[in-house]
Amino acid sequence: MKISVIIPVYNAEKYLGVCLESLLIQTLQDFEVIIVDDCSTDASPAIAESYLEKFGGRLKIIYLEKNTGSGAVPRNEGLRFSRGEYVFFMDADDLIIDNALETLYIAAEKFQADVVYMEQGFLCGSEPIPSELVETFWNPPEFTVLEPHFETENFAERIQKFLKFAIGVPPWEKFLRRDFLIENKIIFPQMVISEDTVWTFKIVCLAEKFLRLPTALYVQRESADSMTRKSRLPEQELIFYLNPIINGLDCLDEFMTDIEFFSQNPAYRFNILNFFAKMQFDFMDDVFKKLEPTEGYKIFLREISKSGNIHPALISYLLVMNNLYRNELFKK
Repeated sequence: MKISVIIPVYNAEKYLGVCLESLLIQTLQDFEVIIVDDCSTDASPAIAESYLEKFGGRLKIIYLEKNTGSGAVPRNEGLRFSRGEYVFFMDADDLIIDNALETLYIAAEKFQADVVYMEQGFLCGSEPIPSELVETFWNPPEFTVLEPHFETENFAERIQKFLKFAIGVPPWEKFLRRDFLIENKIIFPQMVISEDTVWTFKIVCLAEKFLRLPTALYVQRESADSMTRKSRLPEQELIFYLNPIINGLDCLDEFMTDIEFFSQNPAYRFNILNFFAKMQFDFMDDVFKKLEPTEGYKIFLREISKSGNIHPALISYLLVMNNLYRNELFKK
């Protein structure tokens, strides 16, 4: 197989059929589709099974025994069962245009790229069958390229670009050589959100040939059903965004320990950790307005203690001091 398309699925019955139809009409047909169902409670498994015959043996369905709550484990499982030269991750509520896989494959082969990164794409509404596609750029304008272009090999410059959001983190923006992922043991950390940020950072650091492609091929659906848009109680919301801080910071720090550049440039190492933590803090802004400062601190302390961290009070203090209560709530 030239390509393995991996799709994590959880309760996507409204969109899964359209996603799979967009794969059936691809101009390049030498690919497999791996659906990893994360214990859906709707008709998603039945819809996936209805496409088995249509794909003529090129569709695999993997059923997880326990819901994992994010796309991390399903994507890792899909990679484990994949056999394509290249890997492409899709979300179950999105779709691709008819020549997407062929365009990505040709670019990867022509430039012998480890990663083909799509600079732009399309947005569509939440209706099952899109009525209109809006072309969009996924990078700040000053970083957008007009023709296929290799990312700089200068490590410091790459890190600076990552810190300036010049390289997007969603998995579906990237078409990857499978051996590159396997040889470098690049998998998604088990976090409820922001696992793609850690995953992308590893790719940015380890890919020798990182190709930027200014071609719109992927259609992202702006759905109200996404995990980050779900309604939660303030405490649940805070715990939700605490998860990547508790699990992600250690993962990033451990990864950077083995890279000589970060040993020689500790400021970059700190900046990456601060960048990741601040990203989560920004998500929490609205929650802080709904909780008393002491409530927020107790939740931090409790959740970090539950994680097994040996210095929960110290870390909770650092988190609070790191601009969490930017509206001076903590002065009450």
